[in-house]
Amino acid sequence: MSLEFAYYPGCAATQVQKEADWSARAVSEALGIGLHEMPRATCCGAVSLRETKPAFSLAVSARILSEAEEQGRDIVTICNTCLQTLTHANFRFKNEPEILEQINGVLKEAGVRPYQATRKVYHLLWVITDQVDQELLASKIVKPLNGLRVAPFYGCHNLRPEMIFDSKAGQDADHLDRLINVMGGEAVAYDGHDKCCGFHVMLSDKTEMRQMVAKNCLSAKDAGAEVMISPCTLCDMSMGSYQEIAEQTIGHQIGLPEMNFAQLLGLAMGLDQSTVGLKRLHVNPKPALAACGVL
Repeated sequence: MSLEFAYYPGCAATQVQKEADWSARAVSEALGIGLHEMPRATCCGAVSLRETKPAFSLAVSARILSEAEEQGRDIVTICNTCLQTLTHANFRFKNEPEILEQINGVLKEAGVRPYQATRKVYHLLWVITDQVDQELLASKIVKPLNGLRVAPFYGCHNLRPEMIFDSKAGQDADHLDRLINVMGGEAVAYDGHDKCCGFHVMLSDKTEMRQMVAKNCLSAKDAGAEVMISPCTLCDMSMGSYQEIAEQTIGHQIGLPEMNFAQLLGLAMGLDQSTVGLKRLHVNPKPALAACGVL
């Protein structure tokens, strides 16, 4: 199976959660995963566009998928929402030829190459755990976690709806757990692992969003987690950047370091702190990482 992909990091990774992008590129290079730029790709529009202007959303996704198809590569992303948006559109294109024909008509008018629905969309986490040789992956772990208790926060947009994903999704998802085990950590089981991070209600109901962040983080910490990792830049933003604000909302300190999965993997692979952007995190993970010998 080819490990060459059209790389679609999403807006958050290129503008705000840059450490996720840096880490993704670094660990991919070390594992022999080729990430090829998509210079014409735009924002996927996320859930908001899909709900308010569904036809427009499909056209945007088709344009992005067409660029990958032109490269002859499948897409890999590091954002759960981008993953779900593109996968949902791709599912419709492959199963509703009349929709694809209509959307291709829009692309043609815009001077864009028609999409032939030949591509797949993957998360980088899935590629690392399902397509990379696991003996190779294990051999790259030069600074094992030595039992560090890690909470896997899957989020929701890479799990649901299950019907659109080729990869294992829903309650049976175990990609993060498997990666934590390979890194030498202990995956913490807790109720919030597959819940929503709250990002998409941030503007419409900020109090509800902050309570969701607090509930998920406290659920993990109460179960003994020392660090939380996520495969999504929007989840990173919610669970990490907004954790202090969530503490103010509930009047209770949480203090759970949250980082992108590729950051922790990069450190376990011996990459330096600057390469994975460790200093950009809002809750300092260094004490926990130093205690287990990673730093």
